[in-house]
Amino acid sequence: MSIGPTYVAVIGSGVCADDICDLARRTGAALAKAGAILVCGGLGGVMDAAAAGAQSAGGTTVGILPDHNRIGASRHLDVAIPSGMGEMRNALIVRAADALIAIEGEYGTLSEIGLALKTGKPVVSLGTWKLAKGDEPDNSIIMADSPEQAVELALAAALV
Repeated sequence: MSIGPTYVAVIGSGVCADDICDLARRTGAALAKAGAILVCGGLGGVMDAAAAGAQSAGGTTVGILPDHNRIGASRHLDVAIPSGMGEMRNALIVRAADALIAIEGEYGTLSEIGLALKTGKPVVSLGTWKLAKGDEPDNSIIMADSPEQAVELALAAALV
């Protein structure tokens, strides 16, 4: 039984190239059109672009910030939550989400992916980390070819 809208975290680097920002914007817009609430780390790069896309499509955006204040938060957040936890806020982002979409990313993104998989949250990939167990690929991450497909897969897999 679903309780309210689905919360989907969009995770990725705080700085990104234009093509990656475009993927994030399209992902945010697709989430909003599907009625999902976007959760992110609340800063720049993928986080800001996804929030901008969601807001432009009439969606709701939530950012869980690393510092004790809202300084530097994306202007595209409807709700900005200062955590004072630095990178440890990644656990809060994962716990707040019913599913995650990882867009490219660096080590912070990898930590969120690891936390999500550890806690049983589905992760959809748009060009992010590829994992392996020993010599074999780890198929725990759901692969998507487009932002629209990533949203469809995340919503289908969401734990609500």
